Amino acid sequence: MFNFGPLHASMERQVEAILLPGVATAVIVGGEVVDTFCTGRADKEAGIALRADHIHRLYSSTKLITACAALLLWEEGRFGLDDPVESFIPQLGLRNVLRPGATRIDDVEPARQSITIRQLMAHTSGLSYGLFDPGNFLFDAYVRAKVRGPETSLAEKMDLLAPLPLRFEPGTHWEYSIASDVVARLVEVASGQAFGDFLEQRIFRPLGMVDTGFVVPPAEQHRLCAYYSGRSVTKPTLPGLVRRDDLPYPGAYIEAVPNQSGGGGLVSTLGDSVRLIKALLPGNETLLKPATVALMAQNQVGAGFRIKIPAVDLQDGLGFGLGSALVMEPGPCDPADSTGEYFWSGLGGTHWWVNPRANIAGVLMAQRNFGCMNPYAYEFRMEAYRAVGMR
Repeated sequence: MFNFGPLHASMERQVEAILLPGVATAVIVGGEVVDTFCTGRADKEAGIALRADHIHRLYSSTKLITACAALLLWEEGRFGLDDPVESFIPQLGLRNVLRPGATRIDDVEPARQSITIRQLMAHTSGLSYGLFDPGNFLFDAYVRAKVRGPETSLAEKMDLLAPLPLRFEPGTHWEYSIASDVVARLVEVASGQAFGDFLEQRIFRPLGMVDTGFVVPPAEQHRLCAYYSGRSVTKPTLPGLVRRDDLPYPGAYIEAVPNQSGGGGLVSTLGDSVRLIKALLPGNETLLKPATVALMAQNQVGAGFRIKIPAVDLQDGLGFGLGSALVMEPGPCDPADSTGEYFWSGLGGTHWWVNPRANIAGVLMAQRNFGCMNPYAYEFRMEAYRAVGMR
C-alpha cells in the first residue's frame, strides 16, 4: 500500500555522505506505525549499528513533553493560560524590559504588563536564551548568570532570571527562549512535585515510555548513542563528523544533576517518542483531551510575528502554538499538504511532526549537534508524505 523505499534510501544517503552517524525514523498513519527504519551507527568508532532501542539526547524535543505536562495541569484547573506568571513564580513579576535600541543591559524601563503562561508556552514572553546569538549583550548576561548550568535547579533558575531584563514587552514579538524551563518550574509549583517525578507519574508511566528521563541508568548506558558535530554549523551539507560526547557538558545524562530542564534535558528512544506522538493523534485520549491537543496546534502569535532563530534555518510561513511551531503556509521545503502540521526539533538532531488534519505523524532520531531543522529533517518529511500518497 505504501512505498517507503525512497524514504529509506534518502536516509541511507545522509549516512553515506557522512552527514549523520545514524538515523532512526518512524511514520504513523491513523494511529498505527506503518514504517520504522534504522540505518548507520550508534557509535561510529566502535562500529555499533543503530537500533530502535538506542537512547538519544532529545534537547529541545523535550519541550513537547513539557508543554503536555503543563496542559495536564491546565485541564485540572490548576492555572489559566492567561494568568500572570508571578501568581506562581513571584520572582518573575515586576520585570524591567530593554528600551528600544538598547545597547547596554542597564538601558531598561519597567515592563507595562506581566508575562502570562500562554506567552511562556508560545515564546512571546520577552525572555531570551543565551544560546543562539553569541556576542549580544543579553546573551552574555544569560551566560554570566549561568541560568542553563547543570548544577542549577529549576527553582534556583527563577532567582537567576529575576534581575535580567526582558528583550521586549511581553506579547509583542517572538523569541525562542528559556521559557520552557519556566513552564517546568510552573509544573513543580502547581503540582507540588519535582518536575521529573511529575513526568514519570503522569506521562512516562501511563504511556509506557520506559527509556525516557533525565539520566540514563548505569545498566542502560551502553545504549546511549555517541554524539557528533558536523564540520560546519553554517554549512550543514559539508561532509564530515567529529565526535563530541562532551556536549552539552562532560558526563551529561550519565549522572543526575539538579537541572531538570524542561527546555532540553531529556533522553529517549525512537519507540518512546513514537508512543508520545501517537497519544497526540486524533482519536487518542490516553494523555490529553482532544480539545486540548487541538489548542496546542492553534496559532498563539500575531500575524506579523517572525518565527526565526539565529543560525537555524527556519522556513517562512510559520506560526507558533503551545510548545511547537505550526505550518501556516507551506514553503518550498514543505510538503504541499502540510498546512496545519505542528512540529519541533532538538539541537542534537531529533525531529517530530504531527499533521492532525491528515492524521499522520513522523519521528526522526539522530545525534548531530546543531542538527535541528537540518536539510535531512525536511527530506524525511517530504519523503514520508510521498510514501503515504500525499504531496
